Amino acid sequence: MQIQINTDHNIDGHETLSSHVSAMVEQSLGRFSEQVTRIEVHISDENSDKGGENDKRCLIEARIENRQPVVVTHQDASLDSAVRGAIDKLKKMLSSLFGKQKNR
Repeated sequence: MQIQINTDHNIDGHETLSSHVSAMVEQSLGRFSEQVTRIEVHISDENSDKGGENDKRCLIEARIENRQPVVVTHQDASLDSAVRGAIDKLKKMLSSLFGKQKNR
């Protein structure tokens, strides 16, 4: 499973952030590594320097073998919370998807 981290121009996309997000994805979604070929994480700050509630956004696209990609998004007050929220949504979606597939 490849993991790619993308940030907008308002987020400092340094190596520490990429490593941290990659580790979070790997830890939470590692069990799907045989079915998921690629994960793309897009992190953005909607309001830039203005601040505001829930202005950090994380969109995650998962490319699944022999299926259409799935996308989840989550907005929150901090980058960490936005990423965790999106990962949780994707984990539930993949669990449901592969659970249904297994039952067929």
